[in-house]
Amino acid sequence: MLRERSEITRHSRFHDVRKRLESDSRYRAISDPAIREDLFEEHIKILKDEKKRAKDKDRKKRDKRSSDRRGSSTDRVEYPGLDEEDGERAPTSDDEAERQQKERERRLRAEASIKEREKEVQRTLATHLRDRDKERQHHQRDEAIRHFNALLADLVRNAELTWKEVKKQLKKDHRWELVELLDREDREGLFNDHINNLVKKKRDKFREMLDEISSLELTTQWKDIKKVIREDPRYLKYNSSERCEREFREYLKDKAMNAKLSFRELLHECKFITHKSWDTYRENLNHLREIEDILRNDKRYLVLSHMHAERSQMILGYLEDLHKRGPPPPPTASESSRRK
Repeated sequence: MLRERSEITRHSRFHDVRKRLESDSRYRAISDPAIREDLFEEHIKILKDEKKRAKDKDRKKRDKRSSDRRGSSTDRVEYPGLDEEDGERAPTSDDEAERQQKERERRLRAEASIKEREKEVQRTLATHLRDRDKERQHHQRDEAIRHFNALLADLVRNAELTWKEVKKQLKKDHRWELVELLDREDREGLFNDHINNLVKKKRDKFREMLDEISSLELTTQWKDIKKVIREDPRYLKYNSSERCEREFREYLKDKAMNAKLSFRELLHECKFITHKSWDTYRENLNHLREIEDILRNDKRYLVLSHMHAERSQMILGYLEDLHKRGPPPPPTASESSRRK
């Protein structure tokens, strides 16, 4: 198309000729303005190269003629096949054929260069379009997930429901068409996450209620607690008393574990217990009772009164562990090791 336009020269500019090209279907076939301008600039570059080669060829011819004139004698001798004016051989049909062949080769190289450039531009454009499509699909998926989570938050507040039961209800909502981009596995996975969050919130509220009961201890029975909480909405959230009892027992297990951790922290805080305490206990078994009498003033010791045998074993285990580790390093040694 560009070669057919005689008004386009090596000095032409894209913004000057663009209006005249817009009516051509070959121009409109390339939708990207940047690609159009790149192809135009490539064509201008080819025209400039052609003009430069033509000038070089003319200059070489002139130089050759000048050289021939200087080398010829004053008295000219006519030879058949030579031009009368400058003494050069008149062009023959073979010379014309060679010139046309070179012109065809030059034109083919230029066309091949333009085609290669077009392919490169198309590859770049295709990569750009793929990246843009991926970004758009990612954005659409995020939007669908956001709409689906909002739909679940509005319509699914009972953690006992199954996906099969909920799906029928969700499809009746007009927002369902906004989440059809998600496949079945995605929707079911988001539903399971939502149910797990509901269960966790209900469990956290139930434990928060138990924490508020000041009379609750590690030995408290479920039947006694049930009388206290039976009117609380956080208890009524559970449809099953058995499930509440199971959650209560899990709560006591966690509470007992935390109590043991707190008791170990208490032992670490006791400066009177050293690496020598184990030997003292082996020489005098009453040393354990002396330690317990001191610890009795701390609530972290008293809270484990219902498991006094296990509590005593925890103390002895701590004494033996200190004995095995030996005396602590002197402060100067530990300070120098930290500096290193």
